[in-house]
Amino acid sequence: MSKPDNNQQFVDWFRHSSPYIHAFRGRMFVIAFGGETVAEAGFAELVQDLALLNSLGVKLVLVHGARPQIEQRLREAGANIEYVNGLRLTDDQALPCVKQAVATVRVEIEALLSMGLAHSPMANAKIRVASGNLVTARPLGILDGVDYMHTGEVRRIDVNGIEHHHAHNAIVLLSPLGYSPTGEVFNLSAEEVATSAAVQLQADKLIFLTGDTGPRGVRKQLLRQLSVREAEALLARKKKLTGDFVHFMQSAIYACRHGVHRTHLVDRHINGGLLLELFTRDGIGTLITDDIYEGTRRAGIDDVGGILELIAPLEAEGTLVRRSRERLETEIEHFTVVERDGMIIACAALYPTEKPDFAELACLAVHPAYRDAGRGDKLLNYIEQEALNLGIRHIFVLTTRTAHWFRERGFRSADLNDLPVKRRGLYNYQRNSKIFIKPLA
Repeated sequence: MSKPDNNQQFVDWFRHSSPYIHAFRGRMFVIAFGGETVAEAGFAELVQDLALLNSLGVKLVLVHGARPQIEQRLREAGANIEYVNGLRLTDDQALPCVKQAVATVRVEIEALLSMGLAHSPMANAKIRVASGNLVTARPLGILDGVDYMHTGEVRRIDVNGIEHHHAHNAIVLLSPLGYSPTGEVFNLSAEEVATSAAVQLQADKLIFLTGDTGPRGVRKQLLRQLSVREAEALLARKKKLTGDFVHFMQSAIYACRHGVHRTHLVDRHINGGLLLELFTRDGIGTLITDDIYEGTRRAGIDDVGGILELIAPLEAEGTLVRRSRERLETEIEHFTVVERDGMIIACAALYPTEKPDFAELACLAVHPAYRDAGRGDKLLNYIEQEALNLGIRHIFVLTTRTAHWFRERGFRSADLNDLPVKRRGLYNYQRNSKIFIKPLA
């Protein structure tokens, strides 16, 4: 690729990232990564990306693990390594190893965040890192006859303490250790610390850097976005998940059910994966959200331009009837749109008729890049529910090229005489559209 092409590619990327830069300023992200991430050669580059987020005004809470480092210390000490239900049993011999390993990892992270070499991505970063006794824990105790000893669970996150550090522009670093009011130290799961922190802080995002590319669909493609319901269904089929993804999915579902807007699963092996996930429209990981109709809303006058841009190619090929800007402006109250990061990616209109229980579905369109993700089905479901709420019991559609799509979704073939009288008078015989009607439950 020539230098001018490279320059244009950079300019295009930078322009497209600007909405995210504005949207993320002042937001709180909890980012969790395991000790494996810290041990890899590319960790310094990840730290540089974290520093960039901090410089853009993102409030960061970093949660690190230390599993391989702890296991190395245990082997060196000749201590027993035993896991039950994914949790390490921490006895009196293991606890000092846990504390030493966690402290070493924490210091390594703080050292990298403190770098400020000239002619490097960290030049003049001057990042303040805050850590300490921000996690209160309690012992897991005895479960199913197993004594977990010094392995604990999160009791409380010091929300005020973290917000105080953020007010002073510091990155907060949490370790997989918790402290009890009686002065005890407990070994914790980093995933639990991150999830508890995200929920109690009501973070905007919870991000797990994982060791795999994520859950895949029936065609082996990466599932880019899941509702909580879809994630729960996937979790029920655990054979579809690899590695630690069962735990990540459980944490993501819990976080979304308890007020965290979005949870992301990002493969840590992708260079710059965190930035690609956050600053590109489709990302490179898996997004899990509790809002099944995320971005779906009634259209407003400011959406006219986006709708026109979306439907123009379909009008040009004859799939949709042409609509002028003036007509769209007068009918905008009938439209519903799906918005993804500032871009209209789908739309549909619901027009009432003189028959109170009949309405026309029109101008259903989905951007080509999003047609394989089920958004057309979700938008149709949304419109059908809206129709039911309005007392409508039948919706009809006129189509020239998508008859099969509507038939597969419960629409049945109909005649012109089946339509309300006024709509019959508007039928365009030149287009010769097929008519389909769907009864709503």
